[in-house]
Formats: sequence, structure tokens, C-alpha cells
Amino acid sequence: MSHQSVPISFEFFPPNTPVGDEKLKDVVQQLGAMQPEFFSVTYGAGGSTREKTLKTVMAIAEAGFEAAPHLSCVGSTREGLRDTLATYREQNIRRIVALRGDLPSGTATAGEFRYAAELVQFIRETQGRDWRIEVAAYPEYHPEQRYARRDLQHYVEKVNAGADAAITQFFFNPDCYFHFVEETRKLGATVPVVPGIMPFHNYSKIAQFAARDGIEIPRWVALKMEGFMDDSASIRAFGLDVVSELCERLIAGGAPGIHFYTMNQSALTLELCRRLGFTPKD
Repeated sequence: MSHQSVPISFEFFPPNTPVGDEKLKDVVQQLGAMQPEFFSVTYGAGGSTREKTLKTVMAIAEAGFEAAPHLSCVGSTREGLRDTLATYREQNIRRIVALRGDLPSGTATAGEFRYAAELVQFIRETQGRDWRIEVAAYPEYHPEQRYARRDLQHYVEKVNAGADAAITQFFFNPDCYFHFVEETRKLGATVPVVPGIMPFHNYSKIAQFAARDGIEIPRWVALKMEGFMDDSASIRAFGLDVVSELCERLIAGGAPGIHFYTMNQSALTLELCRRLGFTPKD
């Protein structure tokens, strides 16, 4: 089935080595053939990868694609954020993924901002409306939040502060996504919510991420994955089946796009795009 009318986007993290930089250039070109709406680039705890994020964003922009840097506010100052935004504005970057973020290990103070809604409001107040602002959404709720209703309200506050759209944390249960969208719409937050999709690049690592962040891997998926042991070919094939079916259900249910967490790799994401009917453009 072809879904070429559905926008797609891809996420990277800033490489730590020159070799990683060169590899990512190839990945950008390979995934860029799918004509994504944008590429996003993550931002380390407390802005620890600020310069690397900027460097990666600029490399993507120079390759002819729209880039959207992540920007976190915890541990940051208004002056520092204003300088970062000014740098992006000078480079004609007008798309931001605005996040609360995490404090670097050993840091005690949260800085001048506590929540992502405050960052969104700050961007709107200091930069105006000529920025596209995406925020995070958590279909299975934020791992630090004990009460679902409160987490939904935090999301609504981000939207009310001026967010244009949301990208979700990765998940494997489509029902949690549809429930989240339905519940937030009831609360008046009607911006597009784009599901974030994590291919099974490495099952053990994905399972660790999921356990840390309160994400459910369906028991039948986990048992089959664990049963494959070191059979990487079976893990790859089964993982592609699971994730492509997830994407099909999301698109059929009205998801406004798909955002792939690539882990700076192209092979699995390209295969998922092929299965979903996204073909390279000339």
C-alpha cells in the first residue's frame, strides 16, 4: 500500500567522531531520497551537545534539507537560550523541537525554566510566530508522572503556549496513541500529533530504553524476540514485520505523519519506507 501523501521525518543524534560525521552524511543522502518533511537533531542533557547539534543541523541544511534542532530548557538561562535561537535564526533555521530535557549528571539546579511549556512561551514571546515549534508527547505518559490526567494537562499547556505540532515518544501499541489523541482533543489540544517510530535496530537496547521510559513492548513480541537469541536475521525480519504493521495501523487510523528514530542508521528505516510505499524521488 502506498502512503506517499503522508509526511515523514527522521531523527538523528550528533555524532561524536569525524568518522561518525562522514557516516551521517551518507545516511542523510540515503534517507533524503525519501523527501522527508525535515530531519531533527537531538540535544544533550543541559545543552551538553549544543555545538555538535548546531554542526549537524548546518550539515543537513547545507545538503539541501530542512533541519529541526532539539532545544531543551532545563539547566538553561534565558540569555543562553536567546543566544542559541539567535544563532539558528542567523542560519535561517526556523524549526525547533522544544523540550524540557534532563539535567546533566551531578547538576543540582534546573535553571530558569522548569517545563517545556515555559520554553515554548519564551520562544513565542522573543521570536514571534515565524518558527515552527514541535513538542514531545507521551502516549503511555511521561515516566516521571504518576497521574495520567496531570501529564495530559502538561501537554495541553505546551500546545496552549504556542506549539504547532507534537512528536510522540516511541511506542509499540497503537491503541495508546489513538487514546492519547482522543483524550487531548477533548481537552482542546487539536494540533497534529505525529507518532514517533523506533525500528528494532538492537532489540536489547530498545528493551532497555522501553523499561527506563515506561514503554510497553507487547509480551508476545518480547518473547519472540528473546527466543531468537543471537539469530540476527530473524530478529531483523520479525522486527520489520512488527513495526511496518504498526505504521500501517497508525496511518489507516489517521496519523498525520510518521517520525522515525533512525539511531543514525538508514537500512531498517529505508526498508520500512519501502514496505509502506514511500519510494525514492528523483
